[in-house]
Amino acid sequence: MRRRSMWIRLFAAAALLPAALVQAAQSFESPPQQVALLELFTSEGCSSCPPADAWLSTLVRDPRLWQTLVPVAFHVDYWDGPGWQDRFATPAFSARQRRHVGHGLVRQVYTPGFVVAGHEWRGWFGGETLAPAAPAAGVLRATLDGQRIDVRYTPHGGADGALQARVAVLGFGLGSEVRAGENAGRRLRHDFVVLGFDGFALHPDGSGHWTGQGTLPAAQLPAPRHALAVWIERNGEPAPLQATGGWLALPAAGP
Repeated sequence: MRRRSMWIRLFAAAALLPAALVQAAQSFESPPQQVALLELFTSEGCSSCPPADAWLSTLVRDPRLWQTLVPVAFHVDYWDGPGWQDRFATPAFSARQRRHVGHGLVRQVYTPGFVVAGHEWRGWFGGETLAPAAPAAGVLRATLDGQRIDVRYTPHGGADGALQARVAVLGFGLGSEVRAGENAGRRLRHDFVVLGFDGFALHPDGSGHWTGQGTLPAAQLPAPRHALAVWIERNGEPAPLQATGGWLALPAAGP
């Protein structure tokens, strides 16, 4: 019975993704310089967040996208209340933001909150241009074949300790008609929304590479378009060492 239940869950998870995501084989690779992971912590219950969400959406057409910049939007749940529940929010995303605080990467928990390459970035509030540094970080390659994802990371100068890959399925062209809370009466649009999130361990192969494999996390909600974001962390530390990502193969035309 347990084995039958496991297969039912696996088929249900795969059904949440378009068939092209399950079938198409794709590879994503970073340059040797660090690709900046841009994390936005946001919520549909926060009246200050829609401008940040709108700014993040402009990066869909930024020439740096997937080349030197990988944006992701984590919707936190601590704004949820009886009036409005953010359908994209999970406790895990709020916990990630708190881990940033616990590791001294961010001073406090707040929204909208930006973290760039593991460092708090408040430049958005002053209209500053996002210009992350790009130190040598090593090459990260992720290969997606069906639901299987293989990761190989060759860190610059080697790596100490244990490493893990983080994998996020992102959704684009999403919208909500907010009927309560601080954004009541507004139609909100979202891109780069983390719809599926997971991770797995990497292991040294004895030749300077760290490798591992896992399963593509299921998107918890449908979206018109999807992308993949992959980054490397030291175990227990949320600051990314290297990142890569790109559009997932879909039949519909995108931005």
